[in-house]
Amino acid sequence: MNKLEQLINDLCPEGVEYKTLGELGAFYSGLSGKSKDDFSNGNAKFITYMNVFSNLSLKIDVDDKVKIGENENQNTIQYGDILFTGSSETPEECGMSSVLTSITDENLYLNSFCFGFRFYDKKLMLPEFSKYVFRSSEIRKQIKRTASGVTRFNVSKKKMEKVTIPLLPIPIQEEIVRILDKFTELTAELTAELTARKQQYEYYRDNLFVFSDNVLYKPLQEIADIGTGSSNTNEELEIGEYPFFVRSQEVRRKDSYEFDETAIITSGDGVGVGKIFHYIEGKYALHQRAYRIHINTDDVIPKYYFYYMKSAFLSYIEKNSFHSSVTSIRRPMLNNFPVPIPYPENKEKSLAEQQRIVDILDRFDKLCNDISDGLPAEIEARQKQYEYYRDKLLTFKKKEATKNE
Repeated sequence: MNKLEQLINDLCPEGVEYKTLGELGAFYSGLSGKSKDDFSNGNAKFITYMNVFSNLSLKIDVDDKVKIGENENQNTIQYGDILFTGSSETPEECGMSSVLTSITDENLYLNSFCFGFRFYDKKLMLPEFSKYVFRSSEIRKQIKRTASGVTRFNVSKKKMEKVTIPLLPIPIQEEIVRILDKFTELTAELTAELTARKQQYEYYRDNLFVFSDNVLYKPLQEIADIGTGSSNTNEELEIGEYPFFVRSQEVRRKDSYEFDETAIITSGDGVGVGKIFHYIEGKYALHQRAYRIHINTDDVIPKYYFYYMKSAFLSYIEKNSFHSSVTSIRRPMLNNFPVPIPYPENKEKSLAEQQRIVDILDRFDKLCNDISDGLPAEIEARQKQYEYYRDKLLTFKKKEATKNE
């Protein structure tokens, strides 16, 4: 019998008591009455939607600020409070929780798209324990059932009051936190290593494309066919065989394709303009607002160009755009994009150098991005292991209610 089992046997021999959130505390709202200008030159920290959505524990070392008047009446976040996202495009992402696990003297304000919960008795549950409880599968199932909507789903605080949570003695909470912290610390270490590897990858990638004088720059239009797609996004997009590129996204088309080639795909407009690229070999369909770049000369290896574009294109379009914030790519910008060809007087040597660069960057790319191998695969495996043990550790025999209760 391990330590946790012993604690449960000693402290909860008849099972664990569950109570509703409505019995244990009260909900409060985020900021109200704020305009866009209030967030431009703020004097107090506020917690964003993504801060709550993305973190078990709130990040409070942030630069997000809001303007709060001297006598303004707004709710502030306190140590131990549980914060929830109020809405999302899917029920699965509604009511995601984060907990303030740090003691701070600063006033922290919550954005209007989230809401908070505060225990009447703050000693009832350790904040470090709360962060795990409210992300467990059993509690998430209950929270998802409180959301309703059609195109956007909103959490009902009234229904949230009926969500039940386990009430455990503090020694049991401490032991569960100790175990789960080990899992999250390992995942955090792997994630930090992956971030470092990606920075290293980008550094080496960019430096591999710094050439000596023995290089010839050619406009993209001289070495590639450049075009857009014409597919209608209203057509059937059931899961099928062929990739269908819609701006920066990829879905699967059931039974049709437009192109059969090796190509680089880039979004022509929107949030991902100039940033998101796909390398494709074979059959695919393409939306009219995305560009296809097909290398049409054997002087340039297509994947060499793909890696070069990822390295240099974003800064190129930012410098050559008429606007400080690029919202779309114009054809002349693509046509004139200069592509370096090393050792232009010696084709064999040039292709060998291009292939050398591709081989190096393929290895980095696999390490940083391949979900079936390398660090991403290890992080995913650790995350699944953590979720399994979290749910196992947070599943208890319920204490039967007595006749007087």
